[in-house]
Amino acid sequence: MAASAAASSGASSGSGRGRSYEEELGYITQVSDHEYHIRKGFVPNMRVPGRFFVNHSLRSLLFDEIKQHTTSKGFGGFLPAVKQLANVAALPGIVGASIGMPDIHSGYGFAIGNVAAFDMDDPAAVVSPGGVGFDINCGVRLLRTNLFESDVRPVQEELAQRLFDHIPVGVGSKGILPTTEAGLEAALEMGLDWSVREGYAWAEDKEHCEEYGRLLSADPAKVSKRAKKRGLPQLGTLGAGNHYAEIQVVDEIFDKTAASRMGLEAEGQICVMIHSGSRGLGHQVATDALSSMEGSMARDGIATNDRQLACARIGSPEGRDYLASMAAAANYAFVNRASMAFLARQAFAKQFGSTPDDLDMATIYDVSHNIAKVEEHLVDGRPRRLLVHRKGATRAFGPHHPLIPVDYQLIGQPILIGGSMGTCSYVLTGTDKGMAETFGSTCHGAGRAASRAKSRRVLSYEGVLDSLSRKNISIRVASPKLVMEEAPESYKDVSAVVDTCHAAGISNKAVKLRPVAVVKG
Repeated sequence: MAASAAASSGASSGSGRGRSYEEELGYITQVSDHEYHIRKGFVPNMRVPGRFFVNHSLRSLLFDEIKQHTTSKGFGGFLPAVKQLANVAALPGIVGASIGMPDIHSGYGFAIGNVAAFDMDDPAAVVSPGGVGFDINCGVRLLRTNLFESDVRPVQEELAQRLFDHIPVGVGSKGILPTTEAGLEAALEMGLDWSVREGYAWAEDKEHCEEYGRLLSADPAKVSKRAKKRGLPQLGTLGAGNHYAEIQVVDEIFDKTAASRMGLEAEGQICVMIHSGSRGLGHQVATDALSSMEGSMARDGIATNDRQLACARIGSPEGRDYLASMAAAANYAFVNRASMAFLARQAFAKQFGSTPDDLDMATIYDVSHNIAKVEEHLVDGRPRRLLVHRKGATRAFGPHHPLIPVDYQLIGQPILIGGSMGTCSYVLTGTDKGMAETFGSTCHGAGRAASRAKSRRVLSYEGVLDSLSRKNISIRVASPKLVMEEAPESYKDVSAVVDTCHAAGISNKAVKLRPVAVVKG
């Protein structure tokens, strides 16, 4: 492919275009019912192989992407997810493999659902904003309650409205918790510690939050004024897109011991799931970094197979600045979810004439699924310090890992998997096999199966609402078009995604949740 054509499509000659569909498939080997390998040569300069996990029902989506790409002149501005996995495998300093989760789909540079680890002791190793995403530390928090479905059903509509009234939602929403510029600076540095200090979180929330809700490497000075300007009014807001707050009920318990440890004692118990991230601040941090890294790549002689894989040496000024600003954006996201949890607690307390304490609205866990962090993992039998990129993938540390809470040591880290609107969600636990094979990572959700534009074309607002009504699910949404974009038909089957990870042994099913009410932007 000519360089000019590569620039217009977002890919380069490293994409491997020009081969037939059958030739492309020759580089992909099925090694089990739920795992495939991509051998070197699929794209130029692969340093490690690719691996991805899908079962039979999910594989067709990925292979159809490859077929469409090899038989047409364009692919909607993005490469197929499998091709993106392979291009990531060509980045300097990568170790092990470029790994794809069952919910994988095309994204910017990295596929969404891609895990890649880079050797911190390799001076050539890179960090790539595309491996984190624009919504830095998009993640999920799950609160339990001592309420049951029988308590909620009689007031279902009123409770859904209270949640909608308390949590600001939508593209232009502004936070209602008072925050000054000085407060924002402190939140960027302190993360959840700021929320605890200001009275918007319980001290015990920290224990049940990934990294205790604070990345110590954060430096607010590395976050641009424009990013802070975007972030100041949005703290404590849900946003739009696939973000949501859901009232959920325990539908099925697969692992009674794990569920009990989390305080999920019986089917019918009510929970609240909050899915959001760093909003406009995180988007601006990523945009700023991509711009600065274009120059550093030329200076340091870094070449990639895809121009969207802009990156910098981890130890370079650009690499260090991005990691410090990314950590600050991650802290913002922890605070954002904590603020909405505070508002959800208030909504429930008002509805039931009680207090959050009396309703036992404790945090089960808070996880990130768009982040890069320095972690220690075994590679070829010896411990290595790695910068693990997880984009659309969740940390899934196994039992006895020192970085998970004391009360979860025997069961492994809780993993929160949100479904698409109106479908079930899951709580999983981490495994030793996941630590060994995926750098302690697993899936993050359903994963899109259709573009937002296509969903708006083929689905109707009334049809989606009727479907939710038949399931006895209340919905509150700020923008009607989002109802079509986020309909279950737009996503993969989250149960198939979770079952694949369970069968592969990289995470274990613990609890299935189904929605009672959905609040969206």
